[in-house]
Amino acid sequence: MDYGYIKVAAAVPRVKVADPALNAAEIEKQIIVADGRGVAIIAFPELCLTAYTCGDLFAQPLLLDEAEAALMRIVNNTRQVSAIAIVGMPIAVGGALLNVAVVMQRGRLLGVVPKTYLPNYKEFYEKRWFSSGADVRVDSVRLCGQTVAMGTRLLFDLPSGPTFGIELCEDMWAPIPPSSTLAMQGADIIFNLSADTECVGKHDYLRSLIAQQSARCIAGYVFSSCGFGESTTDVVFAGHGLIYENGVLLAEGERFSLEPQTVISEIDVDFLRTERRTNTTFATCSRLTPSEPATHISTEPTADRPLQLTRSYAARPFVPSGPALDERCRDIFAIQTMGLAKRLTHTHAHSAVVGISGGLDSTLALLVCVSAYDKLGLPRRQIVGVTMPGFGTTGRTHRNAVDLMNSLGVTVREISIAEAATLHLRDIGHDLSTHDVTYENAQARERTQILMDVANQSGGLVIGTGDLSELALGWATYNGDHMSMYGVNAGVPKTLVRHLVTWVAEQMDKRTRATLMDIVDTPISPELIPATADDRISQVTEDLVGPYELHDFFLYHLIRCAHRPAKVYLLAVRTFRGTYTEDVIKRWLTVFIRRFFNQQFKRSCLPDGPKVGSVTLSPRGDWRMPSDASAEAWLREVENIK
Repeated sequence: MDYGYIKVAAAVPRVKVADPALNAAEIEKQIIVADGRGVAIIAFPELCLTAYTCGDLFAQPLLLDEAEAALMRIVNNTRQVSAIAIVGMPIAVGGALLNVAVVMQRGRLLGVVPKTYLPNYKEFYEKRWFSSGADVRVDSVRLCGQTVAMGTRLLFDLPSGPTFGIELCEDMWAPIPPSSTLAMQGADIIFNLSADTECVGKHDYLRSLIAQQSARCIAGYVFSSCGFGESTTDVVFAGHGLIYENGVLLAEGERFSLEPQTVISEIDVDFLRTERRTNTTFATCSRLTPSEPATHISTEPTADRPLQLTRSYAARPFVPSGPALDERCRDIFAIQTMGLAKRLTHTHAHSAVVGISGGLDSTLALLVCVSAYDKLGLPRRQIVGVTMPGFGTTGRTHRNAVDLMNSLGVTVREISIAEAATLHLRDIGHDLSTHDVTYENAQARERTQILMDVANQSGGLVIGTGDLSELALGWATYNGDHMSMYGVNAGVPKTLVRHLVTWVAEQMDKRTRATLMDIVDTPISPELIPATADDRISQVTEDLVGPYELHDFFLYHLIRCAHRPAKVYLLAVRTFRGTYTEDVIKRWLTVFIRRFFNQQFKRSCLPDGPKVGSVTLSPRGDWRMPSDASAEAWLREVENIK
């Protein structure tokens, strides 16, 4: 099963200017090797058969004849190759010379796509030699003894499902690139045959341009630009091999390499089509964009080999690496702060009441409160932090809760729930030695009742602390910690909460930083079961519901990407190899799916809270799901995984 992936390649051959025979031999080698590696489609640079820098030699009939003979050699020598190859060359059509991409497979020429936009500025003089494909009114051409469809709107359909289109170099730089229209007409992947000259700063601009175009088209984008061997009389070609998917770079070759390169990755066409179906603007644009109908050309099947992914997936998809993490934390914290500031001013609240447990989530919520009050120019004393020790509270978490509130300068209240919870459990006839769900939830609801009443006393709002991962799992007590008046953490996944707290800690004084870092190092726990004899946490959340890094991975791929469970399992096994066994991953994936469906009722009445990322579970925002939807199909697929 290919799970919607198609293996593609951007090839950068070593060429010799005006020597098509030698160039064809190099191209042929790369096609055969790529086919052996399971590549379905491989694209080469613009005019790679002759080299791009032939200049006025393009007007020589001998060069054109040699190019066609070289193409014939490739066609004949790859008849047993199932991979589709796209090469660039000049061809004469009537009284015009065209710069084209030729598509071939198993000895058959499938189509010829001419370049539309010819650059004729600065170092480029293409209009000196070539005509635009838009000016040639023929729909076929005779090439290598075959009559071949030709046009700027050709689409190529693979039997396995994907459809691809082609544009050449400058086409992408146009205000409305041909790829935009091709995507509207069904192209899942765009291949760009290019001859991109190198200069300082251009590479970053090029990458941003390709990223934007692939994102705008919700498409895969494979870019191949010529490299070593092109003339360096006035310019240098660095050799770009780039593969993007919906704005994300999947693979990139080495610039300025003296050796041939083949950059390979897999584009997830199922994901792209899901994105397009979800983004209704794409469908509307397809309907409203006037264009000539595309011509569809069917290809033969490519090699049927077991899927071998070369691309990798982040183990923590919500947590970027490097400098991007600092920027991500800054943006999220600012969104949380702004959201709460608006709610406080709108309600004319006299206070913000937040329960402080000494754990990560309540710590982040308190930090957001402090940031919002500072932004509004209000005294921090109007923030009421309430620590409510109960049956399972340890000395470490209690100490951190109190120290944090004191160091931040908020109002501190300590209200033990032990006596009230004991009385309540006795009132309902519950044995205090039975540490079941009733025992735990009674404490959570008692704490929420206290917070709500303190908010009434102080004319304030109860600020929720629950995070996105807990909402996905339903790891919250209904009408307990599940409820608040504004949930500032509702869009933040657990794997990112730790980094957010660390990011804030780095900006704090030494005393506050020390407390925050100890909180970061504390095991995640609701502390509803009595501690051990040596005052250690006895109830570790991840021992009960599973590792949050796995659940956040499942959340991202099942909800954000809408992957089917078997595909999520495949990606998780690859990503967490050496960390979790296949059985462990399967077990927790089953738990996630079961809980996600069964606990929807808690999300259906979720308090307001700000969206901060691409995944949110608010019933008023990105996620609308019946509380009584069946999980059977999803669970059955996981169960059938071998």
